[in-house]
Amino acid sequence: KGTIHLFRKSQRSLFGKLTHEFRLVAADRRSWKILLFGAINLICIGFLLMWCSSTNSIALTAYTYLTIFDLFSLVTCLISYWVMMKKPSPVYSFGFERFEVLAVFASTVLAQLGALFILKESAERFLEQPEIHTGRLLVGTFVALFFNLFTMLSIRNKPFAYVSEAASTSWLQEHVADLSRSICGIIPGLSSIFLPRMNPFVLIDIAGALALCITYMLIEINNYFAVDTASAIAIALMTFGTMYPMSVYSGKVLLQTTPPHVIGQLDKLLREVSTLDGVLEVRNEHFWTLGFGTLAGSVHVRIRRDANEQMVLAHVTNRLYTLVSTLTVQIFKDDWIRPTLSSVPIANNILNLSDHHIIPMPSLKAADNVNPVTSTPAKPSSPPPEFSFNTPGKNVNPVILLNTQTRPYGLGFNHGSAPYSSVLNQGFGIPGTGATQGFRTGFTNVPSRYGTNARGQPRP
Repeated sequence: KGTIHLFRKSQRSLFGKLTHEFRLVAADRRSWKILLFGAINLICIGFLLMWCSSTNSIALTAYTYLTIFDLFSLVTCLISYWVMMKKPSPVYSFGFERFEVLAVFASTVLAQLGALFILKESAERFLEQPEIHTGRLLVGTFVALFFNLFTMLSIRNKPFAYVSEAASTSWLQEHVADLSRSICGIIPGLSSIFLPRMNPFVLIDIAGALALCITYMLIEINNYFAVDTASAIAIALMTFGTMYPMSVYSGKVLLQTTPPHVIGQLDKLLREVSTLDGVLEVRNEHFWTLGFGTLAGSVHVRIRRDANEQMVLAHVTNRLYTLVSTLTVQIFKDDWIRPTLSSVPIANNILNLSDHHIIPMPSLKAADNVNPVTSTPAKPSSPPPEFSFNTPGKNVNPVILLNTQTRPYGLGFNHGSAPYSSVLNQGFGIPGTGATQGFRTGFTNVPSRYGTNARGQPRP
């Protein structure tokens, strides 16, 4: 049985949360204008869809999809206002700016899907072209053009305005820019309107309306109904070409990529940070676009052991904050460790060779005729192979194990007996000398005892 919470707040449903956030946005007077344009947009879309059905024109349907895109842009503008009202939360520590990026990406992708639908319907109409009625074709064209231009020019849509300037130009803008330079060479006063490049949304509205006017004229003069399908394909291609660069740009923002136009500035700032006093290394740097016009980043800075962490943090933040508004800097000191030598004297009985036994190694004299590289008998007259030395410990590693015989003066371990004298009787062959070699420890406070025949009796 669970605990009963008397004053626990009830969990809101998804519809309740959306209603609460909509009321929060509607409380702002700036959003009233957007809501009014949204209501008018819905009415216009309803009339245009009815006229598309009565005229049987797929070109007017493709142009109506631009009016539906205007509705998506108004929703994006409302989301932008909502983002400005919301503050960062523990769940969304960077804020809610990525919601407007997602809204732009979704709007442009939906517009491209509508263009693909028009292309599919146009391909079917080429096989069987229906008759087009031009009674309300021209009226619907001018109504859609007027409302689209009025909406684009009356409302400042910050997300789409930023994307249209930051994204790469479409093929329609490039062709119109070439034509505009020729016109501005004749009439210089139009350079402020047509140059450097026109608004892509205004451009596609004008181009679509011009295609519909040509369609109306050709159908009225020659009853050439196939031009309606051709105009629909042209409008769909212009829509796809205009929305595709914006989708790519907003998609890269969602993927947290570094903007190409700031890579050079970031490299320059990182070089300046690496030359600051106390900074040893700058690594694990990652910078990405958090929202439209907002750059975020994180970096790890390794400093000297004697450097002031707060001072270095202040200098690094001051350098990078000019470009990166949301910055996370991780400061950590140098982690190298000096090796320490033990100054405690070692007891005599710890490393006494009589307390250990060595596994006897076979005499190397018996293996003089064996090639250590190929393990095959070598000719007596042939010189020894390169890097092969007949010395103990070069090709065979001695293994030293603890003795299990009990010693009254040891460390309390049980040690066994081992015939240490048998090891010394075998001896180790040294090239050029043929003498035997014993073991010595590298410590000065341990007596140099070569071995024992009996316990406690030194070997002569």
